[in-house]
Order: sequence, then structure tokens, then C-alpha cells
Amino acid sequence: MNIASYIQHTFGTNEPLPFEVKQHSFAKKHIITNIGDVEQNIYYLTSGIVEAAMLKDGDERIVDFFFPGQFFAAYTSFLTRKAADVYLRCLTDCTIEAMPYQHLTDAYKTSLITNQLGRHLTETVYLARTQREKDFLTKSAEQRYIELLQNRPEIIEQIQVNKVAKYLGIHPESLSRLRKEINT
Repeated sequence: MNIASYIQHTFGTNEPLPFEVKQHSFAKKHIITNIGDVEQNIYYLTSGIVEAAMLKDGDERIVDFFFPGQFFAAYTSFLTRKAADVYLRCLTDCTIEAMPYQHLTDAYKTSLITNQLGRHLTETVYLARTQREKDFLTKSAEQRYIELLQNRPEIIEQIQVNKVAKYLGIHPESLSRLRKEINT
């Protein structure tokens, strides 16, 4: 699926895209957006896996993983036009479609579908981030892991254990113990 087919499927329209879409291919480990950069695009992942992460006291903290069919960006930077506090890195070879900031903001002035897409993306990101924050405040690591198994099994199946542990906010050894307890 690509951006055009996503919009057609989600909003039921066949109208041509009112903004430019650039296609890119990146190798594994490529940094799409780095900490300190101002995000210039919203991306749609057509193939591969991307992680969003940040550094705290020299330690990597994983914010999220993105799989084909998902939009991603350093959203706060994109919206505020300020330096990103996260980086976006390809965990595999990736193919993406990029929607440049200026093209989107120009299309917002004249296109209902662009406004609908922008609202849809903003609401989706907000709800996901709010739920993740609530989970960290109210659930144990075991509960977060079980819900990850149920709701996002692709992370467990395709991401290295040490990265899954960082995503859950626990040490890899703790994740190994959890996995043993759950599987026995």
C-alpha cells in the first residue's frame, strides 16, 4: 500500500493527491531524522521497520516501532518547527514515501482531504501516545508485555529482545524472566 491507496481506503476518495510525495529507499541503520534536526516530512512506510528513539543520560530509550502501512515522523518537531528530541532509524532496509512540510501546509489551505488526513494522523498519534503514557503510569512491566503480545505481536516477532526491553522500559534480563514466567 502507498499513501494514495491509504487515503482512498481510509477516506473513500479517488481524487489525486493535492501534495507532493517523494519516494526514498534507505539501508538498514540509516538515520532518517536525527536528534537536533527539524523534521521536514511526514513519512509513510511501504516496506521495512523503523524505530523512534531518544537518548537520556547516554542510554537509548525506544519510543516506538513502525511497520509497513504506518505513518511516522518526529511529530513534535514537524508541528513546532523546532529541533527533534528523537531520532528515526531504519532497523531494516526501508522504502518510504515522504510528504514535505511546505507541500502539506500549502495543501491545507485548499484541500479537504489533506485536512482530513492531517486531523486523522494527529488524532492517531495523540491517542497512541496518551495510551502509552497511561500504561507506563498504571501498569506493571508484566501487564505491558502481555498487552504488547496481544496488541502488537509484530514487535515481539520481529524486533530484537534488547530493543523490546527498552521499549517496555525494563532491562533485557527482566524481560527474559517475564517471558519465562509467561511461557511456563
